[in-house]
Amino acid sequence: MLNIFHSIFFSPGSESVKTINKVSVKAGASVSIPCSYDGKYKNHVKYLCKGYVWSSCTYEIRTDSQRETGKYSISEDKSQRIFTVTIKQLTADDTYYWCAVENNNEADIGQRFLLSVTTGTPILSVADQNVIGYIGEKITINCSYRDSGGVSWCKLGSTCVTVSGNIDAATINTAVSNVISVTMSGLKSESSGWYYCVKRDFQMPVHLTVTVKPSGNQCITTYIDWSNIPTETRKENSSVTPLMILAIPLSVLIFIVIVALSILFVLRGTKRVKNKDSTASKFCCSCQETECEKETTCKRITFLKKPDQSEGKDEDVTYSTIIRHKQ
Repeated sequence: MLNIFHSIFFSPGSESVKTINKVSVKAGASVSIPCSYDGKYKNHVKYLCKGYVWSSCTYEIRTDSQRETGKYSISEDKSQRIFTVTIKQLTADDTYYWCAVENNNEADIGQRFLLSVTTGTPILSVADQNVIGYIGEKITINCSYRDSGGVSWCKLGSTCVTVSGNIDAATINTAVSNVISVTMSGLKSESSGWYYCVKRDFQMPVHLTVTVKPSGNQCITTYIDWSNIPTETRKENSSVTPLMILAIPLSVLIFIVIVALSILFVLRGTKRVKNKDSTASKFCCSCQETECEKETTCKRITFLKKPDQSEGKDEDVTYSTIIRHKQ
């Protein structure tokens, strides 16, 4: 029943929906595909359909229902008139898909794209499909390719360049073998959007978000349109919690306190040793010394020893012990 509905109410290859034609991806990886649409479909339902022909196409995910499943996710940026589909855990079965838009009582519109899943090195690839640049600065994006031949740089819905061109002041460098380096200078907020590298009939899309660069002396709140960033990237960013952000300055503060307390204890210990040595020195004086007499009262205790009868002596022997008392 679903296939009959599709064959009657769908217009494939419509110019109202545009997307990438063919992408080379590695098995087990993920890929995000941008789909642009005409402004009159801004409030219409968008969806991803799987299958070579429309008559056998099946819905995988839609914008009017759960936008994320185990394998698929979909997001939409209505201001840019783009919806993005992300396909995870790619296998050889992930080949033909459709970016489609419901057209109410008229024929749905859509555009098909092909995924070439390989266990080896992809024909065309980038390190990250989502990059961030700062207003007024420049950013370099590297596209790696497997075979020889020219590579172009394009903006979704715009033109392509193979050398330094007028796409956001892009400069292309091919000095490194099998790598095309695209440097975009003087970034503006309007520079945000989807771009892609092109080699023959293969493309690799890259999303650029341009924002204000954080300052080290002030706190700047940056608002990023997450609706246009694939779910997988949002999860990676969400792993950075506020507690992790505070961990480093808190550790530094604790270290400073420990060092300060250690220094204080050492100084107090040294002072006690000095006082002890000073006190002990006062008792080294004999009672006959002038200064010592000012601080010490001496008391004489006399002991008498009986005469030694064995020797016939009868005189007394006197022993004295002097005890000093500190005043």
